[in-house]
Amino acid sequence: MSKDKKRLFSKQYCALLVGCLFSGYSCAQDVSQETSNNAASVSPTIKEDHSGWLSYIPKIIDTTPTLLPEQSDLPQVPTTTETENRTWADQTQKSIRNWADQTAVKMDNWFGESNPDKPATATLRILADNSWNKYDNYEIQPRIRGKIRLPTLEKRLSVVFGDDSLDNEIYNNIAITNDNPTNTSNKSLDRKQIKDDNGSIALRWSQMSKKLPFNVDADLGIRSGSDIYARLKAEKDWDLSNNFSFHAEQIYRYGIKSENYLRTNLELTHARPHEAFLSSQFSLTYADDQEDNLTWDNRIYRQHQFFQNNRFNYGIYTGGYYNDSDLRLNSWGPFISWRQPLWREWFFVQGDLNYFNDHREDRSNFFSALIRLEALF
Repeated sequence: MSKDKKRLFSKQYCALLVGCLFSGYSCAQDVSQETSNNAASVSPTIKEDHSGWLSYIPKIIDTTPTLLPEQSDLPQVPTTTETENRTWADQTQKSIRNWADQTAVKMDNWFGESNPDKPATATLRILADNSWNKYDNYEIQPRIRGKIRLPTLEKRLSVVFGDDSLDNEIYNNIAITNDNPTNTSNKSLDRKQIKDDNGSIALRWSQMSKKLPFNVDADLGIRSGSDIYARLKAEKDWDLSNNFSFHAEQIYRYGIKSENYLRTNLELTHARPHEAFLSSQFSLTYADDQEDNLTWDNRIYRQHQFFQNNRFNYGIYTGGYYNDSDLRLNSWGPFISWRQPLWREWFFVQGDLNYFNDHREDRSNFFSALIRLEALF
């Protein structure tokens, strides 16, 4: 598609999403108001609204037998405070954590006197994503993402750095994904690609205005070494009836080199206290530097928690693209995922097993495995 057509398409996409976002907010407010009115007009003993097609989803779940253990929040690993001086790895994690917090406090002091009750803090994630399938073989992608919070400033300002594509994922994204294109060289470790992917740094203003109906973050920074960019992210949560909730995120980024990038993240969840929940995570992406006009992904899944910070998911994935008036379901299949802390509270392992096809590459359903090792500081 030509550049002019892409620009026109991006403008139409922007207008459509802004309209949808505000319409969704209005509709959710109407649903909330209607639910409140209905609740006031019925007997106080009725706690749930069982009308509507959404009510059939929990009914089906309730009638489905399960052999899995009950939900639990009991810890399976010792706390970081208990282990921080035991081994060389624990001491290193503590040193890096303290260094990051001390650096944050020093930066915060540049802008005024820090409040000891609300000190500046820093968080750091170091990840190693390992993937394998019979077509692409083995690949490893080290990733890093950090955030330094500076509470002294009147506006909530922070410094974010590392792989910015991690911030494009919906909160609590259940799958191991990566917005950045994989390397095309026949190497399992592409150092140049790793440097470019993790070479982002930006200033972030959070909660820019309390008058807006959404939470808004604004970034100004540089990515991939020379791509100066500005980024806006708006998000909102709605509580619906019958234990349903809805979450929406809209991201827009413009870079001098990468130009327009737009992504919509939506999540509909049915969750009861202390029970496994059912959810659907949907994403829609437009980017000037991608091959298709639009790409989309959706995961419908069930999530269990058998102990603290554990996550077990299984469900169905569908994904596809829209290009030159061609809307295509390109990939689908079942998946399972398991995430838990391993030995320590600050070290996580996640394993994903997928059985997807790829119509564009003429690949029938095949197994792929991904393992993520993640250290938190």
